[in-house]
Amino acid sequence: MTVTLADRIAHTIRNDVQSMHAYAVQPSAGLIKLDAMENPFELPPELQRELGARLARVPINRYPGARIDELRGALAVFAELPAGCSLMLGNGSDELIDLLSVACTKPQATILAPLPGFVLYELSARLRGLRFVGVPLRADFELDEAAMLAAIERERPALTYLAYPNNPTANLWDDAVIARIVDAVGRQQGLVVIDEAYQPFSSRTWMQRMAAHEHVLVMRTLSKFGLAGVRLGYLCGREALVQEIDKVRPPYNVSSLNAEAALFALEHAYEFGRQAALLRDERARLQSAFAAMPGVTTFPSEANMILVRVPDAQRAFDGLKARGVLVKHIAPLHPLLAGCLRITVGTPQENDTLLDALRASL
Repeated sequence: MTVTLADRIAHTIRNDVQSMHAYAVQPSAGLIKLDAMENPFELPPELQRELGARLARVPINRYPGARIDELRGALAVFAELPAGCSLMLGNGSDELIDLLSVACTKPQATILAPLPGFVLYELSARLRGLRFVGVPLRADFELDEAAMLAAIERERPALTYLAYPNNPTANLWDDAVIARIVDAVGRQQGLVVIDEAYQPFSSRTWMQRMAAHEHVLVMRTLSKFGLAGVRLGYLCGREALVQEIDKVRPPYNVSSLNAEAALFALEHAYEFGRQAALLRDERARLQSAFAAMPGVTTFPSEANMILVRVPDAQRAFDGLKARGVLVKHIAPLHPLLAGCLRITVGTPQENDTLLDALRASL
């Protein structure tokens, strides 16, 4: 009997994996890329030269060594890590999400998160054999407190994710509601992960409040800081808890080159802070311009992206792309996102082009 590759796949690959869709990255060549919440600014030429010379001296013939610990120390200072807390590094926060799933895999364990939210919470849970429970947000994209508390009581989740601010809606949820959810999870002996991926653009953080809750972890990434290509995330929490999760981290998961680039960026944090301030100003300008467009609804943002609702999201998306601007068409992702596009804040020049293209595409 001849065995085909399709037979081998059917025999060896999990059925649920075969039925999944891979995480899609849109082709962007030749387009103004406003679809992935990246920092649009490159380093000034003098810093590029300095970084290049520094990376050239990294001993890439050796496994990562003491510089990884130096990076952990530098991040602790930069993030103002509270006393009694520790942090671990990940190859982006994507890896940290997966490591949390690995560490918390027990029979019938559940991961809970509001929806719409970051897709990797659910994807990681399912790939690691965990149950995922999504709780819909309210129509205004605020947390549905009653539904969240009921789900926590019913499901007793091992992990509850709260994105702060949320992706793709870009808003910061009510702190009093979050506090009650955190307390409810604590009573059920679960963990809460406050995902602060967009912290450089947000007016609030849980970093200091984390210290008062032994079951709360704060997760951040340097991607939105300006190092999306470096792939570096960090997870913070009580030292004893982080030490347990760190046991499932692969050795040498952060490369020497990535670590050196991150150390360099932290030493020049003033430049990235300047860029973030400009993007916050541009965010406000875009929101005002969107609000003045007939038929367009813009939602509050504390991230480097803006959620807008337009009369015909597919038509607007196609029109923007035809005019050289790539955004994210998210209307199909969840019923609450009907008619919505997610637009990354770009440079002033990119944003000018975006506004002209959107007006012409509506």
